[in-house]
Amino acid sequence: MKQHLHSMDRNLMSLLVCIGELVIGVLLLLNPRGFTFAVFVALGVLLAALGIARLVGYWRTEAAVAARSGGLVTGLVFLLAGGFCIFRWQWFVMTFPILTVVYGVVTLLNGLNKLQCAVDLWRLGQRYWYLALTGAALTLLFGAVILADPFATVALLWKFVAIAFLVEAVLDLATLLFSRR
Repeated sequence: MKQHLHSMDRNLMSLLVCIGELVIGVLLLLNPRGFTFAVFVALGVLLAALGIARLVGYWRTEAAVAARSGGLVTGLVFLLAGGFCIFRWQWFVMTFPILTVVYGVVTLLNGLNKLQCAVDLWRLGQRYWYLALTGAALTLLFGAVILADPFATVALLWKFVAIAFLVEAVLDLATLLFSRR
């Protein structure tokens, strides 16, 4: 029973990741600059809220306990980082080449994780293991292409990333659906 619940949690998480990839892919195709703005402003608001919560917690805590918590510095750092994300989000767009390398590495790591899943499905005798393998291969290919940086413009790269998200999401969803049978 416990293993069945773990499997359901894993499937739900996989489904949520697929939905997230689809949403991100569509939003990037429609308006990459607006998407970037929204992500960094939302991150900034979250960081600022965490900073305010830490600062309030610091001042509401007994002085001896607060002195050991580091709440003042943590709160101020979160607040400053949040303000930077909200008011200077364009900086992230300007540093896009560095972020692209990070994204490429994360994509490669994601591809390796998908490869693990595909091999596990094959070893378990699952019928549609090759869908997971196709998804893993494409994810690894996308990561390698992103790291090679053959794009002439940032706009083309955004479209490539959006399409990569959409293709990965469809293959992940197919793997999830067919592996349940």
